[in-house]
Amino acid sequence: MLDHTTDKHAIISGHRILVVDDDPALLRLVSDRLDHAGFEVFTAGSGQQALEIVEKNGLPHLAIVDIMMPGMTGFEFCKQIQQYSDLPIILLTAIDQEDTVIHGLEHFAEDYVTKPFSPRELVARVRRVLRRIGDFTYALDRLMQIDDYLTIDFVHQQAITDNKSVSLTPLETKLLYILMRNAGRTTTTDFLLRRLWPMEEVFEDVLRVHVHRLRQKIESNPSKPHYVVTKRGAGYSFPASA
Repeated sequence: MLDHTTDKHAIISGHRILVVDDDPALLRLVSDRLDHAGFEVFTAGSGQQALEIVEKNGLPHLAIVDIMMPGMTGFEFCKQIQQYSDLPIILLTAIDQEDTVIHGLEHFAEDYVTKPFSPRELVARVRRVLRRIGDFTYALDRLMQIDDYLTIDFVHQQAITDNKSVSLTPLETKLLYILMRNAGRTTTTDFLLRRLWPMEEVFEDVLRVHVHRLRQKIESNPSKPHYVVTKRGAGYSFPASA
């Protein structure tokens, strides 16, 4: 589906976009525009179908999600997917209601677009969100192999260490996702607290407990961590991919 004559930056970065909407005509319009802009696009006509796509292909780099869908609403899809990830989301809404927009931005979304909208504007917003979060230095595959020792399965919330599978809690998985999305850079403690507990007041000692538990599961030597490294007085970092 990629148009190799268009946006070279998007092609090189390999960003995958998941579009979720129950309107087939809108899905085609958005998919065609994103495809033309150089993104790899997956489309789903319902929240359940979107979850199945993620199950099969792994997490995308960004999702565009309609709020009002029959069955599983956009908010319900976002809640499920963000239990174990910090997936950037742009919400689509035909509801010009302030409370709905504020709820979406506070709980789930990086941005929102009100229908009807300009496809060019949507692509611009996608690019802006992706620039803001930065490039994922690891390929977002269903199974993310970090090195010969560690592989991560975000969807099933598992780590495979030295060929042994270990279960991760949703919060541990989300913590790992955030650190890996910022691989090679220090992720501040304040940022982690805001992203992991957006609607709660949680203190640094609680974060330390979860970091400790995650290290016990994924590090070959938890007392000398290689993957989740403390940056004293600042936060934590995950090594950049080679």
